[in-house]
Amino acid sequence: MKISVENLTLSYGDSVAVRDLNVEIEEGEALVLLGQSGCGKTSTMRCIAGLETPDTGVIRVGDQVLFDSERRINKPSHKRNIGMVFQSYAIWPHMTVFENVAFPLSMQRLGKTEINRRVSETLELVGLEGFADRGASMLSGGQMQRVALARSVVMQPSVMLLDEPLSNLDARLRHRLRGDLRELQTRLGLTSIYVTHDQEEALALADHIAMMQFGRIVQVGTPDEIYSRPLSASIADFLGVGNILPVDAVDPDTVRLTGTDVLLQVPAYAHGVDLRACIRGEDILIGVDAESSSPNAITGQVITKEFQGATATYRIRLGNSVEVTVLGSKHRRLHQEMGDDVRILIPLEAIQVLPIEVGGGPQRTEPTSLIQAVA
Repeated sequence: MKISVENLTLSYGDSVAVRDLNVEIEEGEALVLLGQSGCGKTSTMRCIAGLETPDTGVIRVGDQVLFDSERRINKPSHKRNIGMVFQSYAIWPHMTVFENVAFPLSMQRLGKTEINRRVSETLELVGLEGFADRGASMLSGGQMQRVALARSVVMQPSVMLLDEPLSNLDARLRHRLRGDLRELQTRLGLTSIYVTHDQEEALALADHIAMMQFGRIVQVGTPDEIYSRPLSASIADFLGVGNILPVDAVDPDTVRLTGTDVLLQVPAYAHGVDLRACIRGEDILIGVDAESSSPNAITGQVITKEFQGATATYRIRLGNSVEVTVLGSKHRRLHQEMGDDVRILIPLEAIQVLPIEVGGGPQRTEPTSLIQAVA
């Protein structure tokens, strides 16, 4: 079912956790709320689940109003038909896997035959067939999270909310389970909201990503749009862009690296104060690849280099104080040592000149020019 949140505000005393937030999630869509700790993403999810009471706003699932501050509507959480998977597994260790998954159906007083059928189907769906009689305390972390997921799915919820469900797992298991989660969400056609601070997880799981900062959504787009066209330097930094360089505007297609004489030709940008050139390290050419007469071919000095097997990371100083990180593959290795001069080339299309923060309210990324996107 479609989820609609309008003008949602939630405060705890004098602290505002969510500020006038608006978002729509289409039926069957997976939306990831992405942002650093304290940005309001979990508070937003808890409002939708009915675990927090907002100050103002409207929350709808399909045609049903779950919360409306003006009309004084506030459906209790157990009547919202919303499945929720928490960061902590929240399963009962004294029960078997079957008993844990069957619990919400028992609370609904369904018949034994119906409970057995739905639990068996759901355990198979999450890859736990054959585990029904095992004690929950004997499961691995990944298996416990599958039980928690099954307990929510077995309710046949209208929507699914997932609050960093993989954060307690090791990296390899987390990678495998997120693929399983995505496959399950797609197969069931469940409308879902997933909260995380892990940008790699967000890119893998989302149909759309909503970037949150300071209690509000500052950018919404597909994973490719968010990754390729962040609307601010702070978003780019959070998404792992390794080079966020202060620059001064020179003309519509040129900037100067602050504190240096280095000029860069860049795509058209919106002039302003506190601008940053955002450049991914993997997009910078180095050494032989950088031999060019391009204006963005620059000589720098190797400060450090770190061999990392398939890749190598270099810190290159430009001018007196500016340093850039360059990621080289096994086919793009430097023979220079620390302190040696080296040539780098920054392709024009690899540079985005952005303000530090997004001004105004939430913005949706569209395939427009950069100057339109940040205006």
